[in-house]
Amino acid sequence: MPRRPAGHTRGHAAVLASLTVTALVTTATPATAAPAPAPAPAADSMNQGFERAAGEFGVPRDLLAAVGYGETHLNGHAGRPSQDNGYGVMHLVSNPSNHSLEKAAALTGESTAELREDTEANILGGAAVLRSHADALGMDGTERADIDAWYPAVARYSEAEGAVAALYADTVYTLLAQGLRATVAGGERVTVTSRPVSPEKGPLAKADVAAPSPDYPSALWVPANSANFAVNRTATVDKVVVHVTQGSYAGTISWFQNATSKVSSHYVVRSSDGQITQMVRDKDTAYHAKSANASSLGIEHEGFVDDPTWFTDTMYRSSAALTKYLCDRYGIPKDRSHIIGHSEAPGNDHTDPGANWNWSYYMQLVGGSASGADGLSFGSYTTLKKGSTGPQVRAAQTLLDQQGYEAGAADGIFGATTESAVRAFQTARGLDADGMVGPKTWTALLSAGTTPALATGSSGEAVKRLQRALTAALGRTVTADGAFGTLTDKAVRDYQSTRSLSVDGGVGPATWGALQSGR
Repeated sequence: MPRRPAGHTRGHAAVLASLTVTALVTTATPATAAPAPAPAPAADSMNQGFERAAGEFGVPRDLLAAVGYGETHLNGHAGRPSQDNGYGVMHLVSNPSNHSLEKAAALTGESTAELREDTEANILGGAAVLRSHADALGMDGTERADIDAWYPAVARYSEAEGAVAALYADTVYTLLAQGLRATVAGGERVTVTSRPVSPEKGPLAKADVAAPSPDYPSALWVPANSANFAVNRTATVDKVVVHVTQGSYAGTISWFQNATSKVSSHYVVRSSDGQITQMVRDKDTAYHAKSANASSLGIEHEGFVDDPTWFTDTMYRSSAALTKYLCDRYGIPKDRSHIIGHSEAPGNDHTDPGANWNWSYYMQLVGGSASGADGLSFGSYTTLKKGSTGPQVRAAQTLLDQQGYEAGAADGIFGATTESAVRAFQTARGLDADGMVGPKTWTALLSAGTTPALATGSSGEAVKRLQRALTAALGRTVTADGAFGTLTDKAVRDYQSTRSLSVDGGVGPATWGALQSGR
């Protein structure tokens, strides 16, 4: 990126309107901010970390705080990595295309382990990397003292290019313009006072406008790298999968443009203002949910699973409008069997969107049902344990109560009473009594009841029970419509063949017995 010409006159009277990015919602106190006075900062406080780093590397303190807030909401996530292997509040990255973690280690003398896990070291590393970009751009002391002059260096910190780099830097400068106040770990208050900004964008001034989405009129279009998705599909689209990025909006878009990532999603939604960017055409197969890729549309939401401050009302409303549009366009039922979380997609080991995602509110906004139409049917069944919550816990409680095991109120909260009921059910069925509702326990619970002979052409509630149980047992969706057709016949045969049963497609005593014992 070329150096900004020295002596350029800056229009300090220009304010937020000079930014191309839509206004963010960060003027309000983030959800973590507490009204009570913050305790006195500790010796190793985050504020002290910002002050020290600013003094040591000559980077404006508020710029550092805004970069950190834009990346992580100032949450280091206990040293755990983001989706693109970034660490700490400053999101120092170590992946094939971004080595800011290693660069920070070389510049500060800190070990990569310290930079990943220690907040003060991480902030120092972020400042060192920002200063190195400023030096590469030829910024002198006078320019470094002007926060508006840092825009190109901030864009380089993202390790993105063009419109995505501008999107990243615009977010940081919007935070500076609007100010922020956040309460971080330990109750410490970190603030940035609002100020008029007029960033010197240089060549990036022409790179900050993305094309409109070809499939969703309200979205922007930034294509993912062609290595990260497959053209066309091998199955009919019948579900929407909700994800959480484990990273920032601009960072996720950049990661999906990186050929080494081998991941993508159809849409990405920004936390602050609900802005949406489409990255893979609806007609094509994004790599986001393993076995569900061919039959689903993926929506990534900016943020981290363990931090509810990212899940703003604006994000919920924007995403729900997109999901409603996709369901109407492709004939996808608006229920929790067809609008699922990444954790509910068969064959996945992810936890997103996690317990902080408000499914009831989201489904209300979509205009659909917060559960399957009957409260028991889902596209997949998640392993449940003490502390789990949501519609599937309610379904398990209902099934246990129906079988005479007192799980307590069907309130969707997996507590001690529900755990005790699960253990009793498991013991009665000869299952490992671990108190968790995994595939075997789900299979036994969902199939429990009468055992009529079923075959192609059968219909009714017993067929629904069969279809639900097969969904849990096989780890793939068998639509619970109560009609025993060709797809159910195939699922039965697949189940029989993998359980060493006679493969005839009929459901008699042997197949029911295997299902009800959790095989």
